[in-house]
Amino acid sequence: MNLNVKNGAGLITISRPEALNALNTDFFEEMDAMIERIAGDDDIKVVVITGEGKAFVAGADIAEMVHKNEKEGKEFSLRGQRTFRSLEHLPKPVIAAINGFALGGGLELAMACDIRYAGDKAKFGQPEVNLGLIPGFAATQRLPRLVGMGNALHLLMTGEMIDSAEALRIGLVQKVFDNDKLLDETVRYAELIASKGPKAVKKVKEVCRKGIEMDFDNGSKLEAEHFGSLFGEGKEGREGMKAFLEKRKPQW
Repeated sequence: MNLNVKNGAGLITISRPEALNALNTDFFEEMDAMIERIAGDDDIKVVVITGEGKAFVAGADIAEMVHKNEKEGKEFSLRGQRTFRSLEHLPKPVIAAINGFALGGGLELAMACDIRYAGDKAKFGQPEVNLGLIPGFAATQRLPRLVGMGNALHLLMTGEMIDSAEALRIGLVQKVFDNDKLLDETVRYAELIASKGPKAVKKVKEVCRKGIEMDFDNGSKLEAEHFGSLFGEGKEGREGMKAFLEKRKPQW
């Protein structure tokens, strides 16, 4: 796993192409360390995750899983869930640049990101039922929230693999680019987000992530609290509004 930083965007490349970047215990340990590192690096405003080779992540490492018993299987599931939840809680936007296969645990990783952009050759699916399994890294929870219950159950029960056009249609991804332009376009959007008010961007993620787990009225109250927190002398919102009125770029 490699990290490169430029113009406020931190690019993480999952680099295990000989195994189609399959997820294993080592991956989760590396990702935990990477999340901690990024959280403490003020130069990184936005995170982009992609895969090396022809896969984003083609799933969990079956060679590692096949020998596990029930207790070990549950522990492996909880291990991955903790890492992906930490990614959701990272106080910086995370964008998945899905360059190829995003299957099983790979799609679960993508769904733990805040935004998903895909190459036109990308493929998506939750094929666990083909192995007599169900997803273990919270696909049963995230997928219905992203695409609706019917679309989620269709993918989870059939194990069908879909292309990027279908993923865009059902709302699983937000944009589709030519594969050879995917990374450049994703980084361009990451740098665009990084140029915005950093506290405002952080609060957008926090309020949306927390609010979706609340009822509407309490979520709206949370929004009002964070909205108000950006007003006042010396606050980011005051600078942004003054810059707008003075027709200049804000100094974040």
